[in-house]
Amino acid sequence: MRLSLRYFLCVFLFQMLLFSCQETASTENKNVEKNQSHLDASKPNSSAHKAAHQPATSSVKLPAGLVDVQAVNSNILIDLKYTGTDNFLKQRLYFSINKAYLQKDVALRLSRVQQALEKKHPGCHLLIFDALRPVSVQQKMWDALDSIVPVERAKFVSNPKNRSLHNFGAAVDISIQDANGKLLDMGAGFDDIRKIAYPNLEDSFFRAGLLSSQQLSNRLLLRKLMQSEGFRQLPTEWWHYNACSRNEAKVKYEVVLQEP
Repeated sequence: MRLSLRYFLCVFLFQMLLFSCQETASTENKNVEKNQSHLDASKPNSSAHKAAHQPATSSVKLPAGLVDVQAVNSNILIDLKYTGTDNFLKQRLYFSINKAYLQKDVALRLSRVQQALEKKHPGCHLLIFDALRPVSVQQKMWDALDSIVPVERAKFVSNPKNRSLHNFGAAVDISIQDANGKLLDMGAGFDDIRKIAYPNLEDSFFRAGLLSSQQLSNRLLLRKLMQSEGFRQLPTEWWHYNACSRNEAKVKYEVVLQEP
């Protein structure tokens, strides 16, 4: 009887010790899991970190009147110079704009220019260098030329305070690509700030032998086609055409301040 009591007492003590060990292990495991969870949340590749550092979706939208030119006429080609570094600033200026946007009525007029070009010169295409340009980008261009006095600077880049017709989607920088995929020679490149790019001085450059008859003919081809649809050329850039006056644009269209 004494042996049996001692035996049961030993078994009871052993069970109590085993239960205590299990509780300690369980508590330690929970603490480890809690600490591990905290460490995981602080890791750079954790979902919590990713969510916290994802860029916010922009709330800026393009005005409803703007359209993708190629959706209106797919035969008009684009080579947007400010989506890369092939421009006078040698830097990328557009980060979300990758299409040529114009006001719908302006795009329709440009489509008719393309149709007239195809009829006269089968296989040829209009090629757009720039269309809609937000004011924020206009400001960067203006600031980059701060070594030039404002009066002269405005001949090449409109003062963003006054707005450019590009800011409304009512201006286009454009050239012509021939049936072999080659740009017509205009005697000066896009974004060329030299006076040889000035349409209002081209006759004097032609007489001086600095513009060839073919280069002048190419400029006149583009000019006549664009003027047939009411586009007006900037006197200091052979590639730039306005669809209307600045005052008209301010009444008819909404200005775009920044990229969407």
